[in-house]
Amino acid sequence: MKIALIGADGQLGSELRRVLPLRHEVVPLFFPEFDITRGEEMRARLSGLKPDAVINTAAFHRVDECEDHPQAAFLVNASAVRDLALVALEYGFLLVHFSTDYVFDGRKERPYVEDDPALPLNVYGLSKLAGELFIRGLLKRYFLIRTCGLYGAAGSREKGYNFVDRMLALAMENRSLRVVNDQWVTPTSAAELAEAVAELLETAHYGLFHLTNEGQCTWFEFAREIFRLTGLHPQLEGVGSEGYASKAMRPRYSVLENRRAKNLGLREFSPWPEALKKYLREKGLLA
Repeated sequence: MKIALIGADGQLGSELRRVLPLRHEVVPLFFPEFDITRGEEMRARLSGLKPDAVINTAAFHRVDECEDHPQAAFLVNASAVRDLALVALEYGFLLVHFSTDYVFDGRKERPYVEDDPALPLNVYGLSKLAGELFIRGLLKRYFLIRTCGLYGAAGSREKGYNFVDRMLALAMENRSLRVVNDQWVTPTSAAELAEAVAELLETAHYGLFHLTNEGQCTWFEFAREIFRLTGLHPQLEGVGSEGYASKAMRPRYSVLENRRAKNLGLREFSPWPEALKKYLREKGLLA
């Protein structure tokens, strides 16, 4: 299969670029040379490549900035995704796109499954949901993947870091850390997600999937485990959401259940602490 990989230098794109060439021909596409918001250029490039599948990892996911710049968020996360879906419809390629746990409002307090109603609390979640709806309304052959708390060795291209590396960097600077302790998530390894995507591409089970590591924790508990494993002892304080200044509302509980993948007998993810341990080991950071 010939695969065009959009955002090939991001934390997920980098892992996909490592995994997919084992079985496929991968054409990496990098920003800003390839920009999904430039619709005609995108269409011309993809029509020339003639891929069997396009994987889109591009997104505007600086959550608080989305509140200040909703037009930019919707341009990248919704309008450009619509244009990409229309190109997929025109040329008949399979589209793989990634969404977020932030499409939910967090009031359920047990893991969300694929058919739970989406009720975003912030501009970022709303823009990602709009992108989802364009894909689901326009295409039949697609994989739409929601994930949560993603971290990978390459770091986020937009943010310049992931949560794990950010916590470690701040601890090494002897900074006092205040981390939210009332927002429940599942930290997810980009490496494991890439492996799951590679498996999914071998199937025709099109549609919506939740794909995350197993288990749940608060961001504070995630940070505490990072420091326990690495033997660091920064001053770490858990705080409530109301005591942590942020422009965007976040769901208090946005854990996802990989129900559809499990029902189809696809690979199971490891528990999040095991995935974290493997990540730290590969970076040479275990105590």
